[in-house]
Amino acid sequence: MQENKFEDAFLDFSGMPASMEDLLKTTEETAITKGKIVKGKVAQKRPDGALIDIGYKAEGFVAASEFMNYDDINVGDEIDVYLEEIENRQNMPTLSLEKAYSIKAWDRITTEYGEGHIVKGIMRHKVKGGVMVDVEGFPAFLPGSQLDVGPVRNIDDYIGKEYEVKIIKINVERHNIVVSRRELLVESLKDQRSKLMAEMQIDELRKGIVKNITDFGAFIDLGGVDGLLHITDISWGRISHPSEVLHVGDELEVVIIGIDKDKERVSLGLKQKTRNPWDDVADKYPKASTVRGKVVNIMPYGAFIELETGVEGLIHVSEMSWTKRVNKPGDVLAIGDEVEAVVLDIDKENRKISLGLRQKERNPWEALAEKYPKGSRITGKVRNMTNYGAFVEIENDIDGMVHVSDMSWTRKINNPNEVLKPGQEVEVVILEINPEHQRISLGLKQIEEDPWADIANLYKVGDVVTGKVSKITAFGAFVELSNKIDGLIHISQLSRDRVEKVKDVLKIGDEVEARVIKVDTDERRIGLSIKAVSENFTDEDLKAAEEEYTAALKPGEDMVNMGEAMDALSGLKFE
Repeated sequence: MQENKFEDAFLDFSGMPASMEDLLKTTEETAITKGKIVKGKVAQKRPDGALIDIGYKAEGFVAASEFMNYDDINVGDEIDVYLEEIENRQNMPTLSLEKAYSIKAWDRITTEYGEGHIVKGIMRHKVKGGVMVDVEGFPAFLPGSQLDVGPVRNIDDYIGKEYEVKIIKINVERHNIVVSRRELLVESLKDQRSKLMAEMQIDELRKGIVKNITDFGAFIDLGGVDGLLHITDISWGRISHPSEVLHVGDELEVVIIGIDKDKERVSLGLKQKTRNPWDDVADKYPKASTVRGKVVNIMPYGAFIELETGVEGLIHVSEMSWTKRVNKPGDVLAIGDEVEAVVLDIDKENRKISLGLRQKERNPWEALAEKYPKGSRITGKVRNMTNYGAFVEIENDIDGMVHVSDMSWTRKINNPNEVLKPGQEVEVVILEINPEHQRISLGLKQIEEDPWADIANLYKVGDVVTGKVSKITAFGAFVELSNKIDGLIHISQLSRDRVEKVKDVLKIGDEVEARVIKVDTDERRIGLSIKAVSENFTDEDLKAAEEEYTAALKPGEDMVNMGEAMDALSGLKFE
């Protein structure tokens, strides 16, 4: 029994080394736990990294890139590392300094800090949608929209730099943190803006940088406050777009011309730094003076001429030619043309200068007035016809008008084509030339003496005359006598018998013999009678015929209006 006991004891003793190895191994693994932060000491420093003694049988390796500043690390320095594996394929523990930093940072951020806390972070590298930021060792996400207050053109400009950021979201479940730099900048700018707004004054000069350019102006960063420089306040001269003068990034000095503290808006001016050229425009460009400028814009109603930067005058289409009707200013002038013009008027208050192009030459109407005094006879060609007259060319594309009332002494002319035709050469008399209104009145009938001036010697009541039927109306026939004088044979004076229709007795062109039964010099009318031609027609019969003639003419239908009535009916057919 004792031998057995001893043997057992020996067996136990003989197995002691194996049991001790297992015991030591178990103890060592218990002290060094995978997935935990452990203490370590730099055992050896190499160019690519350091060997770290964590109290295990083998040392672990940490790359130099994981250290914040590897140059400052020395052998013997104690550091915390994260144990990822107790033994890897090289029988070495796998260590991570970055993960140790991250775990400690996460614990500190979630316990000591929190959302809304401001911390410092180093911009490490770009990722999709933003930047990863090292916040005390923990990789936080900074969205691209939260990087700056304005659009970021190049994220690489921020990488490697340290900025203050604000923790805006901590997700414990996903173990991530979102930060923002923009919120801090906005808060800072708000305070800065309030301070600037309080300091700014009207007419003050401020330096700024062109931040953005639009069609209507440019936004200028005044150091925390954006001011609007409207296109109309960039230059005294004409510009089509702000980009003609300004570029993003330009530094310039501007004038504060308006402040709205409630809406935090600032209006700026650039042209206000120089003198307004309109202040002395009346002295520089007096009325009737000749000026020289460049055509800068053409509109349907005229052309704008730049006299100097900020000062433009308008040549209206009506002031471009004395004689030609200009419908399009572009037919006379083109943008870029250098022209001389005459100042017609200045409206300083509304900043308008009226210019004339034609005034550089003498008014041809005045020259004609001197050349052709009233009563002068000229020969011209009929160029145009209207219902009320005919236009006759005098010279240099200038026309005078012969009104229908000045075409005949003896006939009522209702349409000029009764007397004249386009292209016809005609001699006329100058009745009046009005240079101010550019009108010339001509007379055709004035070429001859007025036959009615000697009518008493030409025709007397009782005379028998011969003429040709020129027109037929419902109430009678007009007969052309000598000296182009027309007489009227009323239908009642065509025959002793009753006549129903004038056309039954006469037709145009018939030669007729008639007796003068009435001569009215005031109304310029002659009454004729065919039935009074007989030899035994007595004075009493003549008087009776005159009375019958006068009574037959209805009021308003006498010879004064016969021409109008005749023309109104001349196109009708009488059966």
